[in-house]
Amino acid sequence: MSTGPCRMPEWLRVKVRKSSLGKETSARLARHGVSTVCANAKCPNIGECYHSGTATFLLMGERCTRGCRFCAVEGGLPEALDPTEPQRVAAAARELALSHVVITSVTRDDLPDGGAAHIAATVRAVREALAEATIEVLVPDFLGDEAAVHAVVEAGLDVFNHNVETVPRLYPEVRPGADYGRSLHVLAHAHALAPDMPTKSGVMLGLGEEYEEVLRVMDDLRGVGCEFLTLGQYLQPSPRHLPVARFVPPQEFEEFGQAAREKGFAFVASAPFVRSSYRAHEALGG
Repeated sequence: MSTGPCRMPEWLRVKVRKSSLGKETSARLARHGVSTVCANAKCPNIGECYHSGTATFLLMGERCTRGCRFCAVEGGLPEALDPTEPQRVAAAARELALSHVVITSVTRDDLPDGGAAHIAATVRAVREALAEATIEVLVPDFLGDEAAVHAVVEAGLDVFNHNVETVPRLYPEVRPGADYGRSLHVLAHAHALAPDMPTKSGVMLGLGEEYEEVLRVMDDLRGVGCEFLTLGQYLQPSPRHLPVARFVPPQEFEEFGQAAREKGFAFVASAPFVRSSYRAHEALGG
């Protein structure tokens, strides 16, 4: 892979938004001792989301047992699960008065169920605290464990999300330890368990994928019943992460978005700054 372009194009220059509401959101999250993927993954939309009073909760610690070369979340030996976390997340979601709650986690291959029971407990706690809110969960692959997928689905979700992240050819370099077919199986099993519940996935562009490869990933996702799709530009979190192979222009994102809609996806978000949970409520008509 090339060393990637070093200059950020104009369309990727973020205007940092600071506001009293954003500071208040940060303070509320800190007060409950909860983590967000917004901060841990260095999301470029953190200012906008915090300003609007939203955040994506990150469960099971701040260290991941995988070594994906695109992700800013730290790898290493995770801490023991905190049994108070589900209630703390629920309390934070209630204080923020969220109408759509997005929950994700680090990958915990060290746990027998990959943390599925802990995720499910958090979903149930949020449901009890915010009965009217919709809940979306972005899960790891649980090493393909169908029982783990079932535990999360039966907790009562509105959207089941699992990202394939990139095209299968790039998995050894981008996602060592992951498996493209396994990720498709996770989405397929969730869809089979709850056919009326939308499943969702996301792809990063700019890692060296070819145009036709992205279209084939769309076909694969539709083949396992996936209804919602996000596509966004990969941005290198630090010099030790994979370099950007290409900055994909906005027009190309629009073309991919149109192609996805033509393939039957019910909701598509395709733009440079799109991330899995960015404006996630819009997929449900919110």
